[in-house]
Amino acid sequence: MSAGNRLLVKLGGTLLDSADSRDRLAAQVSAARAAGYELVVVHGGGKQMTRYLAERGIESQFVNGLRVTLPEIVDAVLKVFAGTVNHELVASLNRCGSAAVGLSGIDAFLVEAEQMDPALGAVGRVTKSDPRLLELLTANGYLPVVACVAGDRLGRVYNVNADQMAVACASAFGASQLIFLTDVDGVLDGSKQVRPVLTAAESRQLIDDGIATGGMQAKLNAALAALRDGVRQVRIVPGAAENVLGRVLAGDEIGTRMVLAEAA
Repeated sequence: MSAGNRLLVKLGGTLLDSADSRDRLAAQVSAARAAGYELVVVHGGGKQMTRYLAERGIESQFVNGLRVTLPEIVDAVLKVFAGTVNHELVASLNRCGSAAVGLSGIDAFLVEAEQMDPALGAVGRVTKSDPRLLELLTANGYLPVVACVAGDRLGRVYNVNADQMAVACASAFGASQLIFLTDVDGVLDGSKQVRPVLTAAESRQLIDDGIATGGMQAKLNAALAALRDGVRQVRIVPGAAENVLGRVLAGDEIGTRMVLAEAA
């Protein structure tokens, strides 16, 4: 399989919260695999985590879009991200004919991290990604499904931003394309219009001008890191759109396509 067929799809947790949406996306991912793409899935689950904690009387706290992960929340990170959300998605993919395997960054040192900031608790900054497990699985016909949890060599567990986890896996795996399936239509400019194409310089300008803020700022920064690490293009597209993954792979200009620079 050529490296050009290597693809990483990141699924936002909001899109996985209902069985109908999860099954639709699973069918699209499975169709892409059947079409010959060597594929890895990374997913979030923030909405599910917030609900899980609220049901137990724990209020979620965020700093710059990152969930403060105190020691009592680490257990919930494992139960929700690497447990329920991961395995419900694996089950949906298997129902669509994919031989999906549920993983987290902890497995075989797939993604290693270190503490980002003591004030955030067990929130991790990715330091390293080893793609050998992804390559072993995909080469043998399996579909890796990676939850946004990482570890370190001392056995500590870290909650990692799912976009950053996707970039780490995409870069290490040598994906030619990283597709963020999100709950927004794409990247908006100052006129609130979706930008069909963004260069790295234009993306940084949207951040510097205060147009891309919060979650979108974090997503653009993650996408810029992927482009710097050799991913040829990053797509930010509305995951709820009809057959969105198939349309992106067919070249439709849905959502926003990010590249290092426009072709000469």
